[in-house]
Amino acid sequence: MPASPAVTAALLSWYDRHRRALPWRAVGGAEPDPYAVWLSEVMLQQTTVAAVKGFYARFLALWPDVAALAAAPREAVLKEWAGLGYYARARNLHDCAAAVVERHGGRFPRTETELRALPGIGDYTAAAVAAIAFGEVATVVDGNVERVMTRLHAVETPVPAARPEIRRLTAALVPRARPGDFAQATMDLGATICTPRSPACAICPLTASCAARAAGTQALYPRKLPRKAVPRRFGAMAVVERADGAVLVRTRPSKGLLGGMTEFFGSDWGPAAPAASEMAEASGAALERVGQVEHVFTHFALTLDVYRGRSRSGAAPEGCRWVGPAQLAREPIPNAFAKVWDAAAGGTASAVVPVAADGLGLVGLE
Repeated sequence: MPASPAVTAALLSWYDRHRRALPWRAVGGAEPDPYAVWLSEVMLQQTTVAAVKGFYARFLALWPDVAALAAAPREAVLKEWAGLGYYARARNLHDCAAAVVERHGGRFPRTETELRALPGIGDYTAAAVAAIAFGEVATVVDGNVERVMTRLHAVETPVPAARPEIRRLTAALVPRARPGDFAQATMDLGATICTPRSPACAICPLTASCAARAAGTQALYPRKLPRKAVPRRFGAMAVVERADGAVLVRTRPSKGLLGGMTEFFGSDWGPAAPAASEMAEASGAALERVGQVEHVFTHFALTLDVYRGRSRSGAAPEGCRWVGPAQLAREPIPNAFAKVWDAAAGGTASAVVPVAADGLGLVGLE
């Protein structure tokens, strides 16, 4: 095993010279803002820094502190999150903000244990906020850290079974003086030097201590089990318009996949998509099939037949509602259904439904 003090010192020295300038990081000796750290860490889960920056800036402009976020309507939070994916994070974010206000007077608790007791905060986020915002000696392990540690120690056990070992190896390197900087340094190293493909070992501060580098096997780590085939589901969704240009939508149940988000009229998802006649009868509209879209969720891939058409009676089916063009622009529509809207734009209906550009790839139906 590499000597802990030498590895830690080399990593922190490199970080002091090459740390990434990120909007949520404290600079110039300033104290880290726990709200900024927490918000960024929730957004960065399974999402790239480049994708998060714009969302982070908008959230901070709208809700500059945890009390403001807690007081915001849930629908507004979901709307601003739309396009960032993994929408349970947005619901948990709002619930957590409310808990911080109600239980802790609007101040984040300082310890990993107290943070973990808040809704939506798991082991990783609790450790990251405790270490980065409050300087608690906590072990922060994300995908970048896993990659650095498995290469540094040539960990042969495949991920995820290797995670307890990775956590132990990481914990042995965490310094008491700068635990937050160590966490961010390891993540920065994984993001910029110890990358998944073609790691820049020649300029890595840990080259002399890296077991995988010494063996020339760094590209093999972290070890992973063969990827399982992703199951596929099928369904159909229709952009249904009323004579006045309003569009038929409904809100998904608050719990579960895409909970609380807005969707266009559609079928259940299963082994086969419904027939066009079934969609027309259920929606009360004259429909035309205009395309097909694909979207991959965490545990399955989805294929949706896309329809477009005009309501025959103007009546909304049970559980649905009509929204005008201005309101549609404010609905929290996730990327999966933004693809449906884009596909429907290739139809033949004449109505124009303008939707504000918000990073979703939504366009007017022209």
